Amino acid sequence: MNIVDSIIESIAPIYGEKRRIARERLNLRKIVNSGYDESGASRNKNSLKGWIARSKSPQEDIDKNLSLLRQRSRSLYMSAPLAVSAIKTNRTNIIGSGLKPKPKIDFEKLGMTVDEAEIWERKVEKEFSIWAESKFCDSTKVNDFYEIQQLVCMNWLLNGDACVLIDYEKNKNGYMPYSLRLRLIESDRICNPNTTSTEVDLQKKAKNGNRIYNGVEINSNGGVEAYYICNTYPVSGLALKKEWVRVKAYGAKTGNPNVLMIFEAERPEQYRGVPYLAPVIESLKQLTRYAEAELMSAVLNGIFSIFIKKTAPTSEIPLFGGVSEDDTISSDPNDYELGAGTIASLGVNESLEVVDGKRPNINFDGFVSSMAKYIGAALEIPVEVLIKSFNSNYSASRAALLEFFKAVKMKRNWLINDFCKPVYELWLAEAVAGGRIVAPGFFNDPALKKAWCGCIWNGPAQGQIDPVKEVTAAQKRVELGISTREIEAIETMGGDFMTNAVQLEREAREMKKILDVGGNESA
Repeated sequence: MNIVDSIIESIAPIYGEKRRIARERLNLRKIVNSGYDESGASRNKNSLKGWIARSKSPQEDIDKNLSLLRQRSRSLYMSAPLAVSAIKTNRTNIIGSGLKPKPKIDFEKLGMTVDEAEIWERKVEKEFSIWAESKFCDSTKVNDFYEIQQLVCMNWLLNGDACVLIDYEKNKNGYMPYSLRLRLIESDRICNPNTTSTEVDLQKKAKNGNRIYNGVEINSNGGVEAYYICNTYPVSGLALKKEWVRVKAYGAKTGNPNVLMIFEAERPEQYRGVPYLAPVIESLKQLTRYAEAELMSAVLNGIFSIFIKKTAPTSEIPLFGGVSEDDTISSDPNDYELGAGTIASLGVNESLEVVDGKRPNINFDGFVSSMAKYIGAALEIPVEVLIKSFNSNYSASRAALLEFFKAVKMKRNWLINDFCKPVYELWLAEAVAGGRIVAPGFFNDPALKKAWCGCIWNGPAQGQIDPVKEVTAAQKRVELGISTREIEAIETMGGDFMTNAVQLEREAREMKKILDVGGNESA
């Protein structure tokens, strides 16, 4: 055996052992790592090693950061065009001029005929307008019910939640038969008692031992017991003594709500809402800064346009102005002035250089549009709707509107269930108690009360790109029996079929009179 063979024979066991250990480790790794260990939950991949993500309770993740999120959301609303568009586009499409009630009672449950039910519904609709279209429905006497809806929607989107206090005015006016009043307050005023800063104390407890999370008192079962409301903004600099009032969430005898808290919950056991712009705050701010920088660059590019280049050393001030309409051209050979139709000769070793900052930036629109798509996707607003630019074909534009209106309908239903419906039921209860509306069994049987309180709410229609195609499609849906004239009247134009039918009948009679008179005169 030569020397080489001897060396190979001596080291072979060592390498064999190493290979065995490597195989065992690989098999062990295959057993230990499974599922998300090899993807989103990997701790070994270089791309994920620096990603430290920790999530705690909804109170720690949300409540402790709410104040700062609200401040930044409001700042964007006042300074970022895309943020304003996102908020107002939602407000306009969800609420518009107001969500109008259309009573639809369960007449079969109540033992009524269709005609009797229709008469009752129309009476209630007119009676509700007495209260809803008056500013006396508002505790501050500033807005009517439909304007309050707009404010509620704006506050919900801007601050994360909107709070409406239910109040009853003791001294009713002769021209307002209802004492129900709504008082909208901003989210900041619902906070822990004796708050002196924006920090949230998650260990705060009420006298009865219940925990208080960001102004919301929670019992041992996690149910909302009460809200703590400050008489002013807790961190306001106004010289007002700050006092907190505990308001029970529901009446002890009636079970009616005293406070309506409107927000979109993201997690279980969440009691305060997150601002609508929260996921895109950083993107919106950076995009706004970029737009402002580009605008300033374009302005500066218009100011600094021409320089005189000298090869010889000089101590002259480098900046000078152009010639105004009231000035004459200077005779000083060392002065350089610009004006309309100016012709000047340069000195020795001097030349003109035009500064071109390449502004406006030709890539600006493309970049901003791409970012708008990115932001709009997070906010459920197609870019065409967000920036109000429909440059695509009919199918693409209509698809964008349809997709946007899915989100609008969902938000509208939330607002109806959390605000409009409870307010309507409170008003109807007072109307029945006061004898202005007759509803037998309303206070005796919850099932009958539910039957009397049936109501649908109509808001702004989706809008149409090609009215002829939309109306033709509506007509075919009605003919096939997959829709009704009432539904199509609501969804196509935002109107009411019965109101339209009565008006059309009245117009037909008037037109017949006109035609009859015209025919008699011709004869």
